[in-house]
Amino acid sequence: MTEHVFVIAEAGVNHNGSVTTAEELVDLAASAGADAVKFQTFSADSLALESAELAAYQRTSDDDRRSQHDLLRQLELSHAEFRRLRDRCESRGIEFLSTAFDIAGLDFLVTELGIPKVKIASGDLTFAPLLVAAGRTGLPVILSTGMAEMAEIERALRFIAAGLLQSRGQLDAVRLTDDVLENAWQRRNDEVAFAQHVTILHCTTEYPAADEHLNLRAMQTIATTFGHQVGYSDHSLGSLASVLAVGLGATVVEKHFTFDVRAEGPDHAASLDPDGLRDYVADLRRVPVMLGSTEKRCQPVEEGNRAVVRRSLVAATDIKEGAIIADVDVACFRPASGRTSFDYWDVVGAPASRDYRRGELIDG
Repeated sequence: MTEHVFVIAEAGVNHNGSVTTAEELVDLAASAGADAVKFQTFSADSLALESAELAAYQRTSDDDRRSQHDLLRQLELSHAEFRRLRDRCESRGIEFLSTAFDIAGLDFLVTELGIPKVKIASGDLTFAPLLVAAGRTGLPVILSTGMAEMAEIERALRFIAAGLLQSRGQLDAVRLTDDVLENAWQRRNDEVAFAQHVTILHCTTEYPAADEHLNLRAMQTIATTFGHQVGYSDHSLGSLASVLAVGLGATVVEKHFTFDVRAEGPDHAASLDPDGLRDYVADLRRVPVMLGSTEKRCQPVEEGNRAVVRRSLVAATDIKEGAIIADVDVACFRPASGRTSFDYWDVVGAPASRDYRRGELIDG
């Protein structure tokens, strides 16, 4: 059987700035059976200029003239509110995660909230200082790769590797020039088992993402090229893409969820509703069981059916001992309690070992 799939229920900013709603989302994720629920830790002042425009999917209408800064300000949660969410997760037995969008936020999540792993958003794949800081935590890193080219993924990995080596006292350089990054890259697996340290998530940054834009096979290219575990950050509608991703090797999947897909906010429309989240997790739990192992053999549950549905060699006519058996003398019938019908041409043309009556199983 394949390994357990780690399912992240992505609450993101679907709390719309309300910690009470965020706590209810924790409860929903826990009840659905997800392994972790994930939020987003950011400060609008540290993330976007006041002049930064909204993305198309963030607009509530064509005449929405807010800036990204305006939108993000409405969706912030305080450190105290994140502590409440961490505690809520602990009480519900689900892992608390949050994506940090700046180094101060990452430090808060690691040192004060004790997150067990770091998530880097697709938009920050090129945010080198944050990548290095993520490596320096020494924690496992989940790296989303929406909008990325393969060369950008490798470069991001180099910065994380450099940070990880720094955390182990194995890299002294302050300025991470290309030469320093190349040195860290060459040493990454020998000294820190880097391939086991970072899980790379394939992703299409579109909300919701259309089927023809998902390109799920790229996940296998990522796995083959870098030798890391891979996963899928799913922005499509429904659960099918994630199910297929697990079939293609994803060990981590994440999916946005909400109480109301029609609610105002940037991610609700591409999210699962409560019933959808429960079905999503249930579907994903079935996939590793269905995939089983790479060995092809008769399953124990099949053994009793072999004799019932397979065939034996049967005398189609009365056959005398020593007579040369012809095609017309042999037929193949159920059950498979006699000589296997694989032996048809071993019997036809050979002398009968004894007398056979019509309908009798051929056993010699």
